[in-house]
Amino acid sequence: MAKNNSTHLLIPGESSWEFWTVEPGAPATLHSSHPVAKPSEIEKPPQGDLIFLFPVKALTALPMHVPTGDTSLFPDLAATHAERSGLRPDPFAGQLTDIFPVFTNSEESIFLSVVLRTPQSEDLPHKSPKAFDISPRCLPVRGNTLSLWRELGYWVFALHTEGKLLYCQATSVSSPAPDASLVREIRIAITQLSMQGVRAEPSNALVWCSNPETDTSLLATSLSLQAELTPRPAPVLPQPLSSLLPADVRAARRAARKRQNTILAIAAIAVIYLGTIGYLGYELWKTQSTTKKLLTEVDIVAPQQEAFQQHIAKWDELEHGIDLNHNTVDILNRISRSIPSGSGLRLTTAIISPNEIQLDGEAPKPQAVNQFSLNLKKNNDLAAFEWQTSEPRQTKLGWGFRFSGTSLTATP
Repeated sequence: MAKNNSTHLLIPGESSWEFWTVEPGAPATLHSSHPVAKPSEIEKPPQGDLIFLFPVKALTALPMHVPTGDTSLFPDLAATHAERSGLRPDPFAGQLTDIFPVFTNSEESIFLSVVLRTPQSEDLPHKSPKAFDISPRCLPVRGNTLSLWRELGYWVFALHTEGKLLYCQATSVSSPAPDASLVREIRIAITQLSMQGVRAEPSNALVWCSNPETDTSLLATSLSLQAELTPRPAPVLPQPLSSLLPADVRAARRAARKRQNTILAIAAIAVIYLGTIGYLGYELWKTQSTTKKLLTEVDIVAPQQEAFQQHIAKWDELEHGIDLNHNTVDILNRISRSIPSGSGLRLTTAIISPNEIQLDGEAPKPQAVNQFSLNLKKNNDLAAFEWQTSEPRQTKLGWGFRFSGTSLTATP
């Protein structure tokens, strides 16, 4: 029987996982669809090479604008930026980071750094993939574009510059059409990028949805963009493929159990052998030789325990990066909902850390400041913080204020 040399992409669809067949010189075709929540639940993958595309919810996108064109510096710059953002990939879980250049010249560069969350065994297909990448990179886009689509029931969006992926983000919005919550997350993302020196200025919006009746008017009006509603395009094979390569957790665990069982078996046999030697009166030198072998095995096993303890300690350091209660964008969104509507109050500075918040701003009237202070204290979404709100002070432009919040769960 001839060997099947087809290449298949496993990509998250609107509500199911999809296999797409890629043949040289032809557009990809849908092979099969599997309405399951996890890739590991797919029982019969197609024959041939498999490329697994992680969904947007499985990663964190970190664009960077750096004053250098030396690409050899990108990995160190990206690692530093990720640590400042509270992200530190597990070194025992494989290659979980990659860098995709967006713009580069001799004086400055923009690139996208991607950090995968450590995948569990159920997050990967049973069939070992030949390569890995991320789903936004396989959806073709031209120009400066905002694209939106649903992955496994939830809306995600991506920003492209000259057709190159600049940023992507998953949301918890599951509405049939883009709503106000989704528009707010897009605005916050663009604002955050601007504060980091990364300009995202989409000239149009693409909404990929299988329902031709999806309403895109709110999105177009709110963002002042022309929104085009079309079915999601057929995926293309990213070129070049990413260097993402998560370790096979299941294989690692099986290998660890096998090593442990082997060591225990050797130890048991050695004990029995030593007992037999003592009972039969074997020479002392044989007993000493066996003891040395056992001590060697103990020395080999000892570093594994130390490495596991280091792994647990490093995972604990990621708490502020994966806990939504410490997510900077989410906290800023909760604060913005406390601003009195139509009051003209605005924030000039927001410094947010895992345990403390400092807000500076101004308003035309002191009543707006006092109302904002009251709203912060009454906001159930901010109940984890104790607020110190001083009286507004008059400035040239109105009334200024500085409020500070301290986490009630902060370690003294």
